[in-house]
Amino acid sequence: MNNPAERTALGPMVIVAADQYATTPLVPDPWAATLLPAPTRFVAAATRWSPVRRVLRSATDKQMAGGWESFLCRKRYIDDQLRAAIAKGVEAVVILGAGYDSRAYRLPELSGIPVCEVDLPRNSAAKAAALNRACGGVPAGVTLVPLDFETDDLADSLQRNGFGTRRRTFYIWEAVTQYLTEPAVRQTFEYLAHAAPGSGLAFTFIREDFLAGRQLYGAQRAREQFVVKDALWRFGLDPAHVGPFLAKYGWREVDQVGPAEYTDRYLRPAGRDDPVSEIERAVYAEH
Repeated sequence: MNNPAERTALGPMVIVAADQYATTPLVPDPWAATLLPAPTRFVAAATRWSPVRRVLRSATDKQMAGGWESFLCRKRYIDDQLRAAIAKGVEAVVILGAGYDSRAYRLPELSGIPVCEVDLPRNSAAKAAALNRACGGVPAGVTLVPLDFETDDLADSLQRNGFGTRRRTFYIWEAVTQYLTEPAVRQTFEYLAHAAPGSGLAFTFIREDFLAGRQLYGAQRAREQFVVKDALWRFGLDPAHVGPFLAKYGWREVDQVGPAEYTDRYLRPAGRDDPVSEIERAVYAEH
């Protein structure tokens, strides 16, 4: 049975592809459009024309105020944390919910470091087909693992594919937690509790007050679609409670970022003054 969350992997990568035509791309990514399925790849190609980019940006920001820049900034932030972890000697990378993300292929710092990309079975199959079309197969050093966080055994799947918990590993969990039930999120953290000392984790979360409808942050349309109508977004956190939540699983919150930090670190230096969504935040933690 298809999981409706599968299709949500496409939109953010179209935005990354479109941003390649900006004067200063926040996430330089020559692979962004390449890995997308054909119909979406054509849309991404059309974004080379500024009127098309403006229409897509407007549609994104009408649904979620500041959503366009938010998607880009969270990816840039996680890239930065990953690069820092590699410099400190991380031995493996596990991307939980990889979608059509291209980190494993576009970051030269990952050369020689084994990477595991975990995602829903249909997305993993589509990624494998895209890589076969683009470069003749999945590159050496990258392993694709099909898995449903709600029903499958993450520990067993990673262990069978050579990604146990003995090596210092950098885990990436980008734009996934909101699609899961709380038991599935906690089950994943139960696994992460066994990570090797010196491991790192970068993940994103949706604010709990937004999911509950107490604060809408200019994202009324997004809440109506993803929370009320489709019931896709199911898990959220209070930013102030992230540290204690992580501590239960042996992780220490090192950094948490949102609109203010993204603006200071990425947008202002690039001469960009567009707003960033308030509903999603990113965290870097160490084990």
